[in-house]
Amino acid sequence: MLIDSHCHLDRVDLKPYDGDFARLMQTSLDVGVSRMLCVSIDLEHYPAMRRLVDPFPQIDVSVGVHPNHDEDDTTTIEQLVALAADPRNVAIGETGLDYFRSEGDPAWQQVRFRNHIAAARVCGKPLIVHTRNAREDTIRILTEEQAREVGGVLHCFTENWAMAKQGLDLGFYLSFSGILTFKAADELREVARQTPLDRLLIETDAPYLAPVPHRGKPNEPRYVGHVADCIATLRGMDSQEIAAITRDNYQRLFAPGGHYPLLDSLG
Repeated sequence: MLIDSHCHLDRVDLKPYDGDFARLMQTSLDVGVSRMLCVSIDLEHYPAMRRLVDPFPQIDVSVGVHPNHDEDDTTTIEQLVALAADPRNVAIGETGLDYFRSEGDPAWQQVRFRNHIAAARVCGKPLIVHTRNAREDTIRILTEEQAREVGGVLHCFTENWAMAKQGLDLGFYLSFSGILTFKAADELREVARQTPLDRLLIETDAPYLAPVPHRGKPNEPRYVGHVADCIATLRGMDSQEIAAITRDNYQRLFAPGGHYPLLDSLG
């Protein structure tokens, strides 16, 4: 069975399903996607996202604010910790740094990133990290803020092996998306080939980044198998082996029932 370790289900277009979210979920189950992680990108839409997925026990959730979200956002460590107490919540994020779409001083992104790491350490839950055009700062801040204590995943990984190795050395997993299937992604495929099997995850990032042969169309969790197939081909393995390995990795990283070892530090 497959696990989509990163998707945004509240942003998937339901028109092909006549607005019926349950039908979208059934199409995923029909192709063997047994679990998925619906990832938060802001707190304004989090309550609606949480209500949407509530009837579906195969969906885990995270809480966090995307690095490109409103610069004036005032999300606090306390807010993140409170929302992460939800039994369905398995992670803090997505968070991180994205300098590709941002202009000016990135200091506000870095402060937000540090706050998310602090919240993760309070919760004892892993981080979901987004990084783009910010290799050095991402690794530096993860190191300075002792993110190794909680670990996490560098999601939709698109960087080089040097950064991959640094993330792995910090105890993080690497998650690969449909980008891996793109024609120009030779360097990334080499990273996926070298990533230790016990640190490997797969995702769709739906509704974005649909894999070949669906590139250019809206993405859905049911397409995560194409990523597994690509990795299996790269490594000379069977797709079912990759599905089983990434399932076990997901369950190990995102084990439910986090604790709050540093809760007193907020006082």
